[in-house]
Amino acid sequence: MTITDRIQMNPKIMMGKPVIRGTRIPVELILRKLSEGAAGADLLDAYPRLTKEDIQAAMRYAADTVAHEETVILPKIK
Repeated sequence: MTITDRIQMNPKIMMGKPVIRGTRIPVELILRKLSEGAAGADLLDAYPRLTKEDIQAAMRYAADTVAHEETVILPKIK
């Protein structure tokens, strides 16, 4: 399944996790590295098939996922 022109999910690739299209680079890896302080340039150096647009697509995918998730706050059980 193609999520965007840059992100796809395929059960035969990385167990169906969202990856950058045409690679085995999971969106999760990109987001984790960025959250740990890596710069986009660091990712581009470490993963030559990755582009700046791929990194932006991963961040956009995360933002869209969070924006559309449903949160239910349950009352405390005494």
